[in-house]
Amino acid sequence: MQNEMSIARLVLDASLVVQLVMLLLLLASVASWAVIIQKRRVLRQARANAENFEKEFWSGGDLNGLYKRLAGKPEGKLGMSGIFEAGFREFSRLRKQDDLQASQIVEGSRRAMLVSQMREADRLEQNLAMLATVGSTSPYVGLFGTVWGIMNSFIALGNVQQATLAMVAPGIAEALIATAMGLFAAIPAVIAYNRYADTVGRIESRYDTFVEEFSTILQRHARRAVES
Repeated sequence: MQNEMSIARLVLDASLVVQLVMLLLLLASVASWAVIIQKRRVLRQARANAENFEKEFWSGGDLNGLYKRLAGKPEGKLGMSGIFEAGFREFSRLRKQDDLQASQIVEGSRRAMLVSQMREADRLEQNLAMLATVGSTSPYVGLFGTVWGIMNSFIALGNVQQATLAMVAPGIAEALIATAMGLFAAIPAVIAYNRYADTVGRIESRYDTFVEEFSTILQRHARRAVES
């Protein structure tokens, strides 16, 4: 408890610049943890959505029935379900036009899926850049606070005739706290960014694969629709 009180006293007695640096790093740490928790939930839902949808899609059921079930659900607009819903909706619309060839129908459906996929990718990647920024800049912000605190300590030494360790220790200690806070904010942000960026890349790869596979299926349906 005494050590905690001493650290608190060092923070309270720190110079205004060092206190502002500490406050900035604290806010950055809180914001990054909020993004980490929120992004973990979003990516978990995206993986679950992809797995559940793929099981239902490849079960051999009727695509029209699957589309009708997803169209009435909010989750049907997100993830792989949303990509399917956008592609099949455009396919159904274009198929009713008699002057289109099979390749044109499939190309239109493919474009609709790609638009939905880009929106989903943007949703998954949202705030990842903030984690990268916190992870890369927080150590330098903390280092700035450290340099400023140590500089003030040495300036104070110039005004005395005999310097002692007790005179410079508080200033150096408060400066090192800024470095520690910078690392405290940066390390979780860097770890989370690397992990989530890899997860997003894997999910987007699954989306790419699904778009290609579903386009092939739509190609066969389009040919039968044109020939009939």
